[in-house]
Amino acid sequence: MRIPHKRQGGQVLIMVALSAVVLIASVGLAVDSALGYFVKAKLNAAVDSASLAAARGVTAGNSEEEQRANARQSAKEFFDINYPDNFLMSTPTLHPVSVTFDSGSVTIDVSATASLPVSLMGILGFNTLNVAASAQTIRKDLDMVLVMDTSRSLENNAEAVRAAGKSFLNKFNSTVDRVGLLHFASEAQIDIPIRQVERGFDRSSMTMKDGKIDQFAFIGGTNSSAGMFQARKQLKDIEQVNRSSLRVIVFFSDGSPAAFSSYFPNISNKCKTAGALATFPKLQNPALAGLYQMKVSDTLQYGDCAATQITALPPWYNANNDAAPLREFPIVTSTPRVVTASVASAQAQWTNVHRASRNLVEAMAAKARQEGIYVFTLGMGASLKTKEGPDNELGEDLLRCLANTTDAPSRCRKPTEPMGLYCYAATDSDLSPCFTRLASAILRISK
Repeated sequence: MRIPHKRQGGQVLIMVALSAVVLIASVGLAVDSALGYFVKAKLNAAVDSASLAAARGVTAGNSEEEQRANARQSAKEFFDINYPDNFLMSTPTLHPVSVTFDSGSVTIDVSATASLPVSLMGILGFNTLNVAASAQTIRKDLDMVLVMDTSRSLENNAEAVRAAGKSFLNKFNSTVDRVGLLHFASEAQIDIPIRQVERGFDRSSMTMKDGKIDQFAFIGGTNSSAGMFQARKQLKDIEQVNRSSLRVIVFFSDGSPAAFSSYFPNISNKCKTAGALATFPKLQNPALAGLYQMKVSDTLQYGDCAATQITALPPWYNANNDAAPLREFPIVTSTPRVVTASVASAQAQWTNVHRASRNLVEAMAAKARQEGIYVFTLGMGASLKTKEGPDNELGEDLLRCLANTTDAPSRCRKPTEPMGLYCYAATDSDLSPCFTRLASAILRISK
């Protein structure tokens, strides 16, 4: 009777041994799978960050070869930061980064693998566990116009404004993106128009020493609508077939508008040129106002075209459409601010010019957004937080309206239109970080 018992005991030992192997292998599979899951998650995050970093890095350089090199270097730096060597005893490998330029867009492919030694799964003959991850970022083409306020109130901030503007432009791809530059004071001037067909922009002419930005003279009033009109017109003039998938206006100012341009009815009917009628936030004497020449920062007109010859405000904005006004933007209106045609008294002129100036730039920005253009705004200085004008308005509320931000006043907030960003720079030192924030937001929506 003992012999069968011995045979049964031997069988049990064999079964226990086999079960132990299966159990150890199962535990090893669970442990190594968990480690593999954590490695995979870390690798995915590192590859994603490398892909996005490459999309930002590709903006630097004056040729496609330089831009590829910068993109690949940025990808490597961010991959190394986000996936440290020996993470959970793994060994990562970043594969060569592919950077492809095609008709105004850049496609960036990043892939990587990581191998880690297995633990108990070695019983089954496995030595390493290999994990892979990949990511693709497509940086869309961009059409952008940078609008810079160069009014006299920024004279003491000129150096910081110039430096911040240059730094901002350096964040974009000079061979893929199309960028135009203009500035405004009492009127607007186009410094470098946006290209209508070819890709890229002449960044060096904008940012080099003694280039266009260095030549800005900080004089004159604040004709915001002139700057906004010209920015929108540049983007609108690009034919549909040549337009980029992302169109942006970046608008910088330090105060509320106090001027607008048009053909004005006059006493002798001899003035046949348009001009920019300016007033001042705290002064109500029409003699201190002026009618400024078009497309010149701060040059008064005299004689038959002097401001004192004006008899009324025109019903519609017609500064760039003398023969056949488009009637896009009303001047005499009941909304959002009441404007009459009267300049009969100092108070009437001061009130109507201020209100019309605000109405026009808001209407022009709204029209741009309706056409799919994003508006980003940057404001600088304490005056934006001081109530001014006939309706005691905050200048930064106007800039929020232009950008259509979530915290814009309800009268101008349009949830169905492109939503931009407003950034406030209290001092010179806040200016470059604000421009960087806008650039980052624009680059995010270009992906």
